[in-house]
Amino acid sequence: MKAFACGDVVPGCEARWVCSSEDEILVNVASHAREDHGLAQVTDELEQAVRGAIVSVG
Repeated sequence: MKAFACGDVVPGCEARWVCSSEDEILVNVASHAREDHGLAQVTDELEQAVRGAIVSVG
């Protein structure tokens, strides 16, 4: 299992995910970035920051 906390990349954001894969987290984060942060697309820099903050759990 993999976990990601948006607040690790965007201070103050409380959104968190625990998913079976890194790719599943990235899909959820892309949707969250659009809907809650108003980002039209996830940049390469943001994707790398997210990937760097994903941790293994369980």
